[in-house]
Amino acid sequence: MTAVNGDREVRDTSPGGADWDVIVVGAGFTGLAAAHELGRAGLRCLVLEADDHVGGLAGTFTVGDRQLERFYHHWFASDTDIFRLCTALGRADLVQRHHGRTGFYYAGGIHRLSTPLDVLRFAPLPPADRLRLGRSVLRAGRVRHWRELEALTAEEWLVGLGGRRVYDRVWRPLLEGKFGPYAPEVGATWMWTKLHLRGGSRSRSGREVLHYLRGGCGALLDAWLPRLAGLGVRIRTGSPVTEVLTGPEGVRGVRCGGEVTRAPRTLVTCAPGPAAALLDRSAHPAAPALRRRLTAIPYLANLCLVLENDRPLSDTYWLNVTDPHFPYVGVIEHTNLDAPEHYGGRHLVYLSTYLPADAALYRMSDPEVFRYSLPHLRRMFPAFRAEWVRAHHVWRARYAQPVITRHYSRTVPGVENAVPGLYLAGMAQVFPEDRGTNYALRGGQRAGRLIADRVRTAERRTGGTAPAPAHTTHRTGADHV
Repeated sequence: MTAVNGDREVRDTSPGGADWDVIVVGAGFTGLAAAHELGRAGLRCLVLEADDHVGGLAGTFTVGDRQLERFYHHWFASDTDIFRLCTALGRADLVQRHHGRTGFYYAGGIHRLSTPLDVLRFAPLPPADRLRLGRSVLRAGRVRHWRELEALTAEEWLVGLGGRRVYDRVWRPLLEGKFGPYAPEVGATWMWTKLHLRGGSRSRSGREVLHYLRGGCGALLDAWLPRLAGLGVRIRTGSPVTEVLTGPEGVRGVRCGGEVTRAPRTLVTCAPGPAAALLDRSAHPAAPALRRRLTAIPYLANLCLVLENDRPLSDTYWLNVTDPHFPYVGVIEHTNLDAPEHYGGRHLVYLSTYLPADAALYRMSDPEVFRYSLPHLRRMFPAFRAEWVRAHHVWRARYAQPVITRHYSRTVPGVENAVPGLYLAGMAQVFPEDRGTNYALRGGQRAGRLIADRVRTAERRTGGTAPAPAHTTHRTGADHV
């Protein structure tokens, strides 16, 4: 059984009245990780993906002879789940360590912010406030648990750490660039996660250490999909699920492409809004309350313009932008992390912004996005010329960033809920962490193990036997990811 693009077959019938033990909606890292655990438990698992590719936001496209993520990716030293997966798949060699140069675009100039010494030289702040900025980052790192901060907004916490001027010149523009009108509502836990993560991924000299996979997520997926197939997992792309079918007793299956596939358990890994829509016609009495909870979580879209240039824009990898007139919140020059020689000599730049899906920029055509962006790039990089661009790509994600508010733990749904057989796992639920493939992987693994445990518990109660493994592949240590 292998991943098949556009496979429209919907029935793999077997004894017991169900086509599959578990259906997973979504083939991003969460869905694939859950399917891996379910396959290891011997459960018959079908993964249905609406898009024509697997990987979700880590899906790739080709540049030269390499695969590149549609949306920028890198990993911190603490992202051990992704590293363990590479090792388990026999591809520990994929993980490569880099020093990432970061910067800050403020008032028409680029300022380095890669080391503690850079903070002391940060010209947009007077000397006393530079010390306050450095001290506030250190104080943030001493907070050991996010629950200490859950009652605060990011603004309240950051002003308390470093003062109003540091907040207004450094933190406020970043929050407003990322969350727009939601910035005042963002919880301190979200900012703490960012500071805690970056602070824990530095060398002894204070330089930030980042990791990237040789060949990107495409190389990881190339190693992962055959392993999933060997575990009996089937993946079907180009297959949008339109409804999770339920009755008074719980989940019955899903509707996909106008046909029904039966399963007593469904794991939904998409964003809360689309997940709620799958329950619009649910017959289960708990569904209305669950839909209300899911739709209460605001989400922002993301647009990435990726440029293939014949020369570099700068020597900075990650440039945070605080200019409200610049349409992107980040300029990420990927080939200042992973060498341009890996991409046929092209210098690759992501221009990334988070915005409502009804924003004018998000609704522009791809050529309009490119033309609109050129004068802004020339303003930031005066030497830049349109002739440098050999190709460009525009990628959009309707549901990219959940808005993490105060007391978010009261809002976020659990993996289990009051609808029997329905499970939820997605980026909105990795809290207190923020979105990222490492946490998607971890969340999927936990969801898959939970479902497998529930199946075993039910078998013991009914006196039945656990499902027979759907494969004969021998289990080795490499299977335990």
